[in-house]
Amino acid sequence: MDFDFKLPGLGRPESSRPKRVAEAVKNELTVLLLQQVADPRLTGVRISRVEVAPDLKQAKVYFTVPAGQEIGPALQGMKSAKGFFRSHLARTVNLRHTPDLLFYFDNLNEESARVDALFRQIEEERKHERS
Repeated sequence: MDFDFKLPGLGRPESSRPKRVAEAVKNELTVLLLQQVADPRLTGVRISRVEVAPDLKQAKVYFTVPAGQEIGPALQGMKSAKGFFRSHLARTVNLRHTPDLLFYFDNLNEESARVDALFRQIEEERKHERS
């Protein structure tokens, strides 16, 4: 006699809806930053990625700033434009509830550049050891 010990719901595949909503939010915020936002603190700010919770109630918005620009003012500008962003999303993205936006600086590019530099340094050290 075989028993199935799986609990209901544990074997379901991950829904693609949060990914689709994240992509829609990213596209809309990118357009807003390029065309409609007048805050000078947000000049050059780019949305790198958006992660939406499975229940679609929160969206983590990761952004980057141009080289040489400070992160603090850009983060404050994003937070102060939060209501503007959400009201635009409520009008354009067809959702029952507009997700709460949480803003984070995305240091992924800096981190990858640092790792690349470390790999180059190791390669140079190996070349010098062989010589």
